[in-house]
Amino acid sequence: MAKPGNINFFPEGVKFDLKEKRKIRHWIIQAIENEKHKLGALNFIFTSDDILFELNQQYLGHTTLTDIITFDLSETKHKLEGDIYISIDRARENAGNFKEPLNREIKRLIIHGVLHLAGYNDKTKAEKAGMHSKEEYYLSLLA
Repeated sequence: MAKPGNINFFPEGVKFDLKEKRKIRHWIIQAIENEKHKLGALNFIFTSDDILFELNQQYLGHTTLTDIITFDLSETKHKLEGDIYISIDRARENAGNFKEPLNREIKRLIIHGVLHLAGYNDKTKAEKAGMHSKEEYYLSLLA
């Protein structure tokens, strides 16, 4: 488990090494502070469709593939703590579909998970649009 105030990146069941970890950590912290939250402990676990599908079934009762699952472990209001599972398989497919570099799609998923922990949802069309706008804003800060 991560120490409070830490951001960790782990591969699980896939060969994946996130580039520019230090820069991405600073970017995540900037986004958290912009959203008026504090950093607790965040774990980003890069994994496969199979593992994410099992988590989706077991914890959410869904029988579909997904690109990300966010587990909010926060015990204090406005302090972000959680485990964010990202499917490298879905990220690769999404990158191809959106004609985006894989690296940008991974960053989009990272900030998507952070935004979920900050209280944003994407269930309705309006929520999805708001979330997408926030993702684009934070991606522009990283460029």
